[in-house]
Amino acid sequence: MKNNCSNRINFTQLSKNEKLELKSRINHSIYTYILRRRKWKYYVAVAASIIIVISVGFLQTINTNDSSIENFVKTSELDDLMTNENIKLVLTEDQDVEIKENNSIITYSKNGEEVKIGNSKSVSQKTTKNNDIVFNTLIVPYGKRSEITLADGTKVWLNSGTKLVFPVSFTGETREVYIEGEAIFEVAHDKSHPFIVKANNHDIEVLGTVFNVSNYKDDDNINTVLKSGSVQITCKVNSYLKPKTSVTLSPNTLATYNKNSSSITTKTVDVEKYFSWRDGVFIFKNDALSTIAKKISRYYNV
Repeated sequence: MKNNCSNRINFTQLSKNEKLELKSRINHSIYTYILRRRKWKYYVAVAASIIIVISVGFLQTINTNDSSIENFVKTSELDDLMTNENIKLVLTEDQDVEIKENNSIITYSKNGEEVKIGNSKSVSQKTTKNNDIVFNTLIVPYGKRSEITLADGTKVWLNSGTKLVFPVSFTGETREVYIEGEAIFEVAHDKSHPFIVKANNHDIEVLGTVFNVSNYKDDDNINTVLKSGSVQITCKVNSYLKPKTSVTLSPNTLATYNKNSSSITTKTVDVEKYFSWRDGVFIFKNDALSTIAKKISRYYNV
């Protein structure tokens, strides 16, 4: 049998200098190994620190990218008000107006300081508070509808179970509102101040057009149907690995944004069925019974 130990070093035959040299080489190898491990741990620590700093920066960027109206929506406590029996116009924290009509008409003056409700009632308000923009909120419970003309002349028809947040007057470079529920917009044309409807990481930008937006909390999708003009929809995703998605709609087009997958699809449709509720008419064509029941339930609060 071959001796596997035949190549081993016989330390008894080494001279003193050879032993010292060998010891030095062994110590050098051990030191190099330890140094490499320390460097590796250092690099890992540095990489972890960089990741933490970048993550914090990303989170701050997400927060700072929110517009003033989105920040207002996040901090306002208005969800419980959807259970009210009457339409409510919330002017400020300590001032709101209840409207008992089933179909109310609200009109803002051009500067937003005067608000006309129906044919007889009107209220006054300030357009700024501590140099900040004042936002109003129109809340339409289930079983009610409302029509509102904003300070820029844009008309909005709100379906049952809808909340619209908007500035008293439009003073910035864009005109921004926030919608939860369903509404039809007839936007006043102003090329230098685009009109933007915000809804759940979902921006709809227009210059002057007529379109319908449906964004109910208990629906998986946000639907936008364009009747005339042109709109651009931008879907914001809370991930830096996935870019924003944008699509431009032409008339007679339905865009469906899935809240779960953050994906958007489009198709050509008969737009009248999406606008007829404004006149108290429902049009159903090959719709699922669950969809029909949900829409009727919202409309009549039954």
